[in-house]
Amino acid sequence: MEEILKVEGLSKTFTLSRKQQKIERSAARKKVAVDNLSFSAYKGEIFGLLGPNGAGKTTTLRMLSTLIKPDSGDAVLGGSSVVHQPEEVRAKIGFLTSELKLEDFFTPNYLFDFFSELHGVEESKREERKKEMFVRFGIDKFAEVKVANLSTGMKQKLSLVISLVHDPEVIIFDEPTNGLDVLTARTVTDYLQELRAEGKTIILSTHIFSLVERLCDRVGIIIDGRLIACGSLGEVCNGMSIEDRFFEMYKEVKGGEE
Repeated sequence: MEEILKVEGLSKTFTLSRKQQKIERSAARKKVAVDNLSFSAYKGEIFGLLGPNGAGKTTTLRMLSTLIKPDSGDAVLGGSSVVHQPEEVRAKIGFLTSELKLEDFFTPNYLFDFFSELHGVEESKREERKKEMFVRFGIDKFAEVKVANLSTGMKQKLSLVISLVHDPEVIIFDEPTNGLDVLTARTVTDYLQELRAEGKTIILSTHIFSLVERLCDRVGIIIDGRLIACGSLGEVCNGMSIEDRFFEMYKEVKGGEE
């Protein structure tokens, strides 16, 4: 297998505000979000980071996407370091998060062209890819409709499309089906499987067991910022369902808490 991503010792600590301390129910001023995380992802696979809210999944993906810098450690993606060569990494990835907000007064046509220019996509290739992606996700009928007038599902599909305007080799998705209706969610998961079949590498975070079982070739279980287990579903589950195995490990880590 060709290694596309190698993560070595990624760590990130945040300083908590008083409001955050109350939310966390903690007197500590510091929170270790990611603690010495290491794993690899390979060409043509879907790798899932599975964990509860607050486990460090989003922070990990933000570091891999060069949105924030790790306090220590590094990750090499397609030969480029997220710490030392962030611009090269950005050119190789597509990153989709539910926090991506589209301006209400722009249209899908404008946004696709804008992000294509940012990524240096040639105009002829841009138009061909736009037509293909818009038809694939049903955006073609709404190409000149302002974002403010699009449905939530259509906005999500548009966010996905403009994240992939440059046809990246590595796609990083933070909770890819979060907040989607069942039809849009199925469209997204079907597309992820198509991308894998094309040889793309997909790294996603989720807390949904069924999504891991349906999509992921390998999975890393993350709890309190630490990677507890990593491998194929068979290796991680050890004959159990992914849900039962997760809660077994969770109890071990938390000393019986649920």
